[in-house]
Amino acid sequence: MKFFGIREDMPNLQEISSAKNKKPRVLVGMSGGVDSSAAAALLLEQGYDVVGVTLKLWPQDCVSRAEDKCCGPQAVTDARAVCHKLGIPYYLIDEAAEFQAKVIGYFAREYKAGRTPNPCVLCNQNLKFGRLINRADQLGADYVATGHFARLERREDGRILLKRGRDPRKDQSYFLFSLRQEQLRRALFPLGDKTKADTREVARGCQLKTADKQESMEICFVPDDDYGKFLQQAKLLEKHRGEIVDVRGRLLGYHDGIEFYTIGQRRGLGISSPKPLFVLELDPDTNRVVVGEDSCLLRDEFEIQGCNWIPFEEPPGALEANVKLRYNHPGAPSTLIPLEGGRARVKLHAPQRAITPGQAAVFYQDDLVLGGGWIEAAQSFRPRSEPPAAGETCNNSIASPTR
Repeated sequence: MKFFGIREDMPNLQEISSAKNKKPRVLVGMSGGVDSSAAAALLLEQGYDVVGVTLKLWPQDCVSRAEDKCCGPQAVTDARAVCHKLGIPYYLIDEAAEFQAKVIGYFAREYKAGRTPNPCVLCNQNLKFGRLINRADQLGADYVATGHFARLERREDGRILLKRGRDPRKDQSYFLFSLRQEQLRRALFPLGDKTKADTREVARGCQLKTADKQESMEICFVPDDDYGKFLQQAKLLEKHRGEIVDVRGRLLGYHDGIEFYTIGQRRGLGISSPKPLFVLELDPDTNRVVVGEDSCLLRDEFEIQGCNWIPFEEPPGALEANVKLRYNHPGAPSTLIPLEGGRARVKLHAPQRAITPGQAAVFYQDDLVLGGGWIEAAQSFRPRSEPPAAGETCNNSIASPTR
């Protein structure tokens, strides 16, 4: 375990771990942004013994490390400055190897398999509420806190429930669905009842330099939002020519690799057509991109795997719930049917567009997060030689899951 950036006036780790302080100790994951800064300030105000920690996730020579993203130099400088202003210890902890194995490796594998990954969920599960909890144990801390906009409640039987953040525009409970009970019991989300404006006011009230810092919506390790470029620069992907075909298998053009595409994509296909065409399927076995009209993207049923449930160990039976198919999806009414092996079938009450393999499907009843799982490939557009029937534009058939 490597620690960086410890101020000279800070006690060492052994002193912190053995200090007899009756206040509950909490490690706050500091990203250098306003949300984590406000979270630390609120916890300090509430009487916690607060320690600020930034996870160093990239090597110093990382080609994709942005100045102010992830563990970039400016982000670390800002996090350290906030902790200094608040008068709390600050540590920069090296977790680059774990991040490479658990997040970046997954990110590349999913794209190669024709799926669209969600690295933020894996980072929360394995780093922020995985490795950081391990560090909390070493520092004698009771809790780990982040700047997520989400809420936790303890049920009478002791089970921890996850709920949406009060601010619907900033709610981040979607990214936390995979946290298990042992992780939720150690978690604190001080911003759960706050709005974004509230967090900035908290930071301004404490005269923190991050109070008016602009927030980023991109994946933290892909600062220019060009994941294909990132994968190539990191030598995780090489271009490999393949065919772009329609739902009947007719050749329309060529591409440099299925990894550069995602379901529902329209721009950047490099082909001409009298009607707009969209990516319908990515086939890793044949290295084919299948395209078709927008109507072909509608589906009303799919399966998920790797499910994690929060109010219960397993659903007691079929449930009615709203399902979010990606973070910015508004949610859609559905029937959730549990299956064996950590799987479930989802029947949508109305067809939804661009249900994307690899993305998380997260289920809600009002503000309560039931849990979720990972969307599997369930619909295959198999090339055929005969012309489509009258009025038919898509060849929709159900294929065996490939995940």
